[in-house]
Amino acid sequence: MKIKNICCIGAGYVGGPTMAVIAQKCPEINVTVVDINEKRIEAWNDKDVENIPVYEPGLSKVIAETRDRNLFFSTDIDSAIDKADMVFISVNTPTKTYGIGKGMAADLKYIELCARQIARVSKSDKIVVEKSTLPVRTAEALKNILDNTGNGVNYQILSNPEFLAEGTAVEDLLNPDRVLIGGDVESPQGKEAMQALVDVYAHWVDKSRILTTSVWSSELSKLTANAFLAQRVSSINAMSELCEKTGADVNEVAKAVGMDSRIGPKFLKASVGFGGSCFQKDILNLVYIAKSFGLNEVADYWEQVIIINDHQKRRFAANVVKTLFNTVSGKKIAFLGWAFKKDTNDTRESAAIYVADYLLNEQAEIVIYDPKVKAEQIYADLDYLNSRPCEENRRCVTVANNSYTAGKDAHAILVLTEWDEFKTLNWEKIYNDMLKPAFLFDGRRLLERKIKEKIGFEFYAIGS
Repeated sequence: MKIKNICCIGAGYVGGPTMAVIAQKCPEINVTVVDINEKRIEAWNDKDVENIPVYEPGLSKVIAETRDRNLFFSTDIDSAIDKADMVFISVNTPTKTYGIGKGMAADLKYIELCARQIARVSKSDKIVVEKSTLPVRTAEALKNILDNTGNGVNYQILSNPEFLAEGTAVEDLLNPDRVLIGGDVESPQGKEAMQALVDVYAHWVDKSRILTTSVWSSELSKLTANAFLAQRVSSINAMSELCEKTGADVNEVAKAVGMDSRIGPKFLKASVGFGGSCFQKDILNLVYIAKSFGLNEVADYWEQVIIINDHQKRRFAANVVKTLFNTVSGKKIAFLGWAFKKDTNDTRESAAIYVADYLLNEQAEIVIYDPKVKAEQIYADLDYLNSRPCEENRRCVTVANNSYTAGKDAHAILVLTEWDEFKTLNWEKIYNDMLKPAFLFDGRRLLERKIKEKIGFEFYAIGS
């Protein structure tokens, strides 16, 4: 089966970059990305490709090459579904905030809405691809909805989880460790559908790196991969607290441990805590699935990864209060960084949000600078927590347009995202413009202690 038209429902951090690279590498395939959010689609269609809504190194260049050639962004969802041979579902699957499974289970209402829309619109057979991270056996629910519409259309459901790291998403798409495709391995139709998607990726990915599995294994592999990665971060963060108490240095410990070929060095960077759209959500989902099968010990094991991560954020903020003579009330605290990691404008579950919330509860006055995150997003993140009235967030939080403005007259500076530009700032100028003693808290192990202490900073870094 040859794919001529692809539709992707969801123009977010996964759908946008993934479809852009598919369009670039498969010029004979028309790719349409659709979303109900008109503003987001307008931003993807902005004449200046630097204004697209997702910041990823290299993405603007890919968009410039493909947009209006064989890559299109539209709000006409029905039309795109109707003409597509293959429909990717790449919508949000947040943690439930209500009902059964509240706080743990994935909220699948958007996935179900997509399935019902596909069923309502489709007049020809389609391959439906789960791109969103979903609980195991979601494909079964999708197939139930699609197969029971009575319109005579045949569907094949594939699982094709993304393994992108934000900040390197384009490179991860161009040179993936692996592409995972799960489908109905028992039927000829399922195998044919899987092969159709294999053929799309084979335009640029070596077939030895394209794995085909059952759909259930594919769905669970994504959750497992994120759980393992998050576990490593929480493991080194747990050791960072012990390092601070014993006089060890967590970077030295991580280097020694990482040189063991059985362990390796990746994801052993101590920090104020992991964030992003996947780790916490996927582990909570894994915990919920384990509990639903009565596997309480398994659930408790994975839940501890989240507990350590939350603890790391709280203790970092608490240390700021303690160091500033047990009060930050009325004190100006400058945040450098709001995104959950460098080279992205994604702020979902960013540690900075929770550190800010903690310090606002202590009546601090916060000034924030991030090179890629806009003020409206920062306020939206704080408002979402519902910790205080929206007006109070705007009164107590200011967004600066550079690091020097943020640091002027501050009692303390907190480095919360590892943006490269923070390494090369004129830290002597920043120090001179701060109130004394000038405190510098490095939540990302980005800065050199000796150099900063020589300038005059009272310096604190995670894990030392």
